[in-house]
Amino acid sequence: MKLPFDVPEWRKIRLMINSDAKNEADDQFAIVHALLTPRFKIKGIIAAQFETTAKMMGRENTMQQSYDEIRKVLSLMDLDGQVPVYKGAVNPLADESSPEPSEGAEAIVREALADDPSPLYVVFLGPLTDMATAYLMEPSIAGKVTVIWIGGEMYPKGGWEYNLFNDIYAANVVFDSDIELWQVPRNVYSTMRVSLAELMYKVKPCGAIGDYLYQQLVDFNNSMTYPQWPKGEMWSLGDSPAISLLLDDHEYGYEYMSAPRITQDMYYVHDQKERMVRVYHYVDPRFTLEDMFAKLALNYGQR
Repeated sequence: MKLPFDVPEWRKIRLMINSDAKNEADDQFAIVHALLTPRFKIKGIIAAQFETTAKMMGRENTMQQSYDEIRKVLSLMDLDGQVPVYKGAVNPLADESSPEPSEGAEAIVREALADDPSPLYVVFLGPLTDMATAYLMEPSIAGKVTVIWIGGEMYPKGGWEYNLFNDIYAANVVFDSDIELWQVPRNVYSTMRVSLAELMYKVKPCGAIGDYLYQQLVDFNNSMTYPQWPKGEMWSLGDSPAISLLLDDHEYGYEYMSAPRITQDMYYVHDQKERMVRVYHYVDPRFTLEDMFAKLALNYGQR
């Protein structure tokens, strides 16, 4: 990468990215943003399933689709072979006690148990399947990793939300564990609004990857026929907060709340006070998006 600055080694963190990259069009932006960020030592990208929602659209083999998309993004960035890519679980958890083993979950366990003083973070841009599996396989990792999850509806009630819908059992496993969890609910991640004109102006000119990021979003936008979504000329880059919160944790943008139990219709049940999770009520859209735009331009230029 071509940024004219670096970050001192002691300020760097280990990062793994878990992404349902082919579910729609915003994961790719977050992946690229992370790969262009000097503070991160990328230890792997894990392809996630989104089988439950895919069935509503007549799609299947979603983990493989995510895996292929991640590989494509790396190729367009000229990073083939430079970042480990792992296959995650093929299906969501069958219940809250049975893991869905995958090389991605094994990679999380391996990295969490590694003899490395740098803190480890794993960001989840889709369901929590592979994190729940890693924990069920090796509960001792709970104190060795921080999870940032883009998912869940707003507090206190909860309700239907895309990433949660793709594995409710996994969410309950992680919420009930001792893993340090930062949650970015839908009312917060949806504030990362961009227009197609802004993406055409700031992203499309930035090399092959910029052109692809823009075009795949436009193509997906045009392919959808639901009356209320998408709106036509804008998008929410909802996965991007997972990256910017690791640049600045927004110390006034969250509160610790008791972890809810999540029902099968995705509502929150507040029945305990001991297990706490960090729940964000604000992430700075300007900081998040402008950092990504700047890193794209500095690395790939604007032709």
